[in-house]
Amino acid sequence: MVQELLVAVVAALCVGALYLAAGARVVKQYEQGVLFRLGRVSGDVRTPGFNLVIPFVDRLYKVNLQIVTLPIPAQEGITRDNVTVRVDAVVYFRVVDAVSALVKVEDYKFAVSQMAQTSLRSIIGKSDLDDLLSNREKLNQGLELMIDSPAVGWGVQVDRVEIKDVSLPDTMKRSMARQAEADRERRARIINADAELQASRKLAEAAQQMADTPSALQLRLLQTIVAVAAEKNSTLVLPFPVELLRFLERAGGRQPGPNGDAPAQIDETTARTGPPPG
Repeated sequence: MVQELLVAVVAALCVGALYLAAGARVVKQYEQGVLFRLGRVSGDVRTPGFNLVIPFVDRLYKVNLQIVTLPIPAQEGITRDNVTVRVDAVVYFRVVDAVSALVKVEDYKFAVSQMAQTSLRSIIGKSDLDDLLSNREKLNQGLELMIDSPAVGWGVQVDRVEIKDVSLPDTMKRSMARQAEADRERRARIINADAELQASRKLAEAAQQMADTPSALQLRLLQTIVAVAAEKNSTLVLPFPVELLRFLERAGGRQPGPNGDAPAQIDETTARTGPPPG
């Protein structure tokens, strides 16, 4: 009798251990458990840790609450200014309502992926090429809003959307390169023309100053001689301006000519070309 009782107790313990092992579930820290009892959601979500369910009656589904990085395949489209581009992006989202993510949508990851691809093609058609290349922050915000609006009902929250790359046709790349080169050449010409204008104004002011003060021309001539002589050249070719002769003439005073009745005059042609050969 006692032996039969012990056998029954041991059998009961074994059955209980098997039942406990079959109903034991462990939910990790970054997960939430949704319990379905006979096909219906039962109770609140199960928190991380050890949980017990009724075998063959309850079914526990675990939902990951970590941020999911979902790459969007490259989408080809035509921009508003009729340029064919190929754009790819990446979506960062996470589940905030585990029950809605399981009940309201069959596969929330696939649904978010399809919605992101559709929204990306829509953004391409509504934007210009310049916006895709230089104004991505605004496009990222618009794309995030387009994806997040339907995803809220699925228990999913979109944290961020980033456009990674914009691929252009080779012909468009060459056209943009020629445009950039032409723009740089235009700016270079404008800068050179502005420099020539400023230099001409300064030269005109310098010439006017030298005309008012003839001695400045002589000082400038001496500076030129010093600058040329610093190169240690064996031959020095020095222009002799007529204005300097006139200055020397005025500085020396009016001297009588050979007959004593007319002042000596300096022939400009002689001053410029020198005396005729003897």
